[in-house]
Amino acid sequence: MKNPLLNWIEFPVLLAGLVIAGGLWGFEELMEAALATTPHAFDTEILLAFREAGQPDNPVGPAWLEGAMRDITSLGSVSVLGLVTVAVTIYLLLIRRQGTALLIFVAVAGGQALSSLLKAGVDRPRPELVSHLADVATLSFPSGHAMLSAVTYLTLGSMAARFLPGRTTKIYVLALAVLTTVLVGISRIYLGVHWPSDVLAGWCAGFAWAMLCWLAARTLQRRRGQGDDA
Repeated sequence: MKNPLLNWIEFPVLLAGLVIAGGLWGFEELMEAALATTPHAFDTEILLAFREAGQPDNPVGPAWLEGAMRDITSLGSVSVLGLVTVAVTIYLLLIRRQGTALLIFVAVAGGQALSSLLKAGVDRPRPELVSHLADVATLSFPSGHAMLSAVTYLTLGSMAARFLPGRTTKIYVLALAVLTTVLVGISRIYLGVHWPSDVLAGWCAGFAWAMLCWLAARTLQRRRGQGDDA
């Protein structure tokens, strides 16, 4: 007879635990850089690498790339993520998956609240090393776009993967969620509105929060003994 504990601790669960532990450790390390009185060398070097040499107002690449980065960065905005979350939540309610709908709503709303609290706690100003190519009004650390993209797209991706057939399809959906999150974070650095450490910290916190929510959903599912709603 198999040990129930060993039966529960499977590879995805161990992987999620590693992501959470690594995310928390990475966020703590990056917060030290954010609290420093002067920007870390890697922050300034990477930020300047996205600008023409000696021209902090001109981003590298062709003219169309700046517009593309603005389009990509909008995928991590509160309005877009909010619209996606509401649309998915309503759909899940219509097909009577109330538990999954509630989990997604709590995960995204909780991520937004956590991001706001972390920004207020660290109180890091936006970088002034280069010009901002997008309008910003909030504090810099962590990147809300990077964090909330990770929370929203990874939560949706992990939930969708549970109902998709075949391992290849599941991997594709999760890879697409990760890719979108990464592109949004890179766009924030390219546009000059975040230090690289802001984006890295947002990814760390967002990935950790998304995996924590996934584990909570899995635990509730096991306790209820239901495979189609949690």
